[in-house]
Parts: sequence; C-alpha cells; structure tokens
Amino acid sequence: MKQSASIRATPQEAHLTGRGGWLRAAVLGANDGIVSTSSLVIGVASASATRSSVVVAGIAGLVAGALSMAAGEYVSVSSQRDVEEADIEIERRQLQENPDVEMAELIDIYVQRGLDRELAQKVAEQLSARDRLQAHLRDELGLHEASRARPLQAALVSAGSFASLAVFPILGFVIAPPTLRVAIVALFSLVALAVLGGLGAALGGAPRVRGAMRVLAGGGVAMAASALIGRVLGFAGL
Repeated sequence: MKQSASIRATPQEAHLTGRGGWLRAAVLGANDGIVSTSSLVIGVASASATRSSVVVAGIAGLVAGALSMAAGEYVSVSSQRDVEEADIEIERRQLQENPDVEMAELIDIYVQRGLDRELAQKVAEQLSARDRLQAHLRDELGLHEASRARPLQAALVSAGSFASLAVFPILGFVIAPPTLRVAIVALFSLVALAVLGGLGAALGGAPRVRGAMRVLAGGGVAMAASALIGRVLGFAGL
C-alpha cells in the first residue's frame, strides 16, 4: 500500500509555557497568603492574645498582604516589561539603520540551528517579508507575545490569590474551639498548602507530590517558628 502523499494536520498540542506569567503570580500570592497569614495568626494566638485581637490582626494581615503583593508584582513585572520594550526599540532602530547586518544575523541564527546557508537565507527572507521585526524579536531575542511580561495581570492575580487563600487560616481560627485554635489553623493551612502545591504543579506539568511537599516544608517551618516566637513573647509579657 502506497503512503499517502499528503499528511493530515493533527490538532495542535497544548503547551504550558503560556501559563508561566499568571501561574507564577497566582502560586506566589496564594502561598504567601496562606503562610504569612497563618504564621501571623498562630504567632499572635500563641502569645495568649484575645480572640478579637487575633482576628483583627489576621484581617489586617490579609488586606495589607494582598495590597503589598499587588504593588510588588506590578513594580517588578513593570521593570521586566520596560526591559523588553527597550530591547524592542533597539531592535527596531537597528533594522532601520543596518538592515543588511540584521538580515545576516538572522541567517546566521538559522544556520546555527542546523539549516544550510542557502535555505537559511530563504527562510530569513520569507519571514522578514511577512514581519521583519517579529522575526528578529522571536529568533534573535527570544521574545514571544505569549510570554511577555504583563504587570497588571500579575498584580491582580497575585492579590486575588493572596486574599482568597489567606481566608483559610482566619476561618480556621474563628470556628475552632479555644483549646484547639492553633492546631486547627495549622491543619487548615497545611491542607490548603498541600492542595495549592499539587494544583500548581499539575498546571505547570510537574509531579504533584513533589509540588505539594515543596510548599508544605516551607509553610510548616514558618508556622512553627511563629508559634515559638509568639509563645516566648507571651511568657515575657510583651
């Protein structure tokens, strides 16, 4: 039987790199929301503070943390965006001033990737005819639209994930019996961290157990240290 001369196109594979920006912000915000708020609640509660004082501290930590995460993400990702924009402007200027040199650079890139020079030149010319700037941004600088820095997206995702997950430690403290408040907060927080780590790993295509253990370890240490410090300060009457 002769092989068909035409090959049918298969559905495009769903790759995960496009999730990198918002997924990083979401995981960072959610992890910080759980760990910082639970550590704050446990530390204050361990110092024998009243129930209302702990709840107020937890809510204040939630609001301040969410706003801080949003501001921090916006500033840091904006700096990355500024660098990208500067590189784009440099490349645009080089293409206007030295088009032949830039074409030679693009041909050399394709040659280094395995094409013979004649084919590399044809590829460079065809891609440049379609969108010269995008060809250089993609193949010379490695800038892709799907992976560009998005400051506002990062700020909103980070703040939202922080606030939504920071609720769990506060809720655990509110519903727990007085003698079990610290334990319940720790349990709620560790379960939320395990789920978060597994979900983040799954969305990123990584092993779920490893992702869960990674966030559990850091969160457990932070909560234990906060409980110890709160207990010491409580005994000292501070």
